[in-house]
Amino acid sequence: MVDSDSAPRRRGRPRKGQGGDTRAKIAEAAAAEFSDNGYDGTSMRGIARRAEVDAALVHHYFETKASLFTEVVRLPVRPDRIIAAALDAPFPELGGSIVRTVLLAWEDPKLKHVGVTVLRSVVTGSAAGRLLRQFLLRELMSAVAERIEGGGVDSEEARRRASMVMTQIAGVLILRHVVEAEPLVSRSIDEIIASTIPAVQGHIEGVRAED
Repeated sequence: MVDSDSAPRRRGRPRKGQGGDTRAKIAEAAAAEFSDNGYDGTSMRGIARRAEVDAALVHHYFETKASLFTEVVRLPVRPDRIIAAALDAPFPELGGSIVRTVLLAWEDPKLKHVGVTVLRSVVTGSAAGRLLRQFLLRELMSAVAERIEGGGVDSEEARRRASMVMTQIAGVLILRHVVEAEPLVSRSIDEIIASTIPAVQGHIEGVRAED
């Protein structure tokens, strides 16, 4: 009979009784990596090296770098998942899907406080703000760019269009929730969504003002 503790351990699995300690060790290493290298410069392998664990073990606890980042900075909401939920829409309806999903998420009373905190951090020059900007650009704008590219657009143009989509939506969010500018504050969210969709869809399709 083989003792279960002496049996070969599957790669990427923690040793018996070490799960909590290992997870905390990985999170601590990730915090140091993000601080030293920024979001873009941090890799799951780099985190594994600093934590002195197998890279597969990092993936066992944290599926992606985004999920690890949101835990380290204690974000109770996953912006990357919010945007991902909107990207399955057909290309002609993509703008409406993105606008409704993102703007309505910031209206949810359970998420609004943290959402506004994130927006305020992003527009500051703090280290936390820089990290959040990198995270949002990498995980949100890149996801939108990939979806646009999937519609038959070359990668450079897709990224340009995605940047305009994010600019449009970020502008609405910041003016409504951070600056609290009128008439955006007093207008209903349905009115704001209806006004924003054509501009965002235009950016997705590459429609320029002179067209």
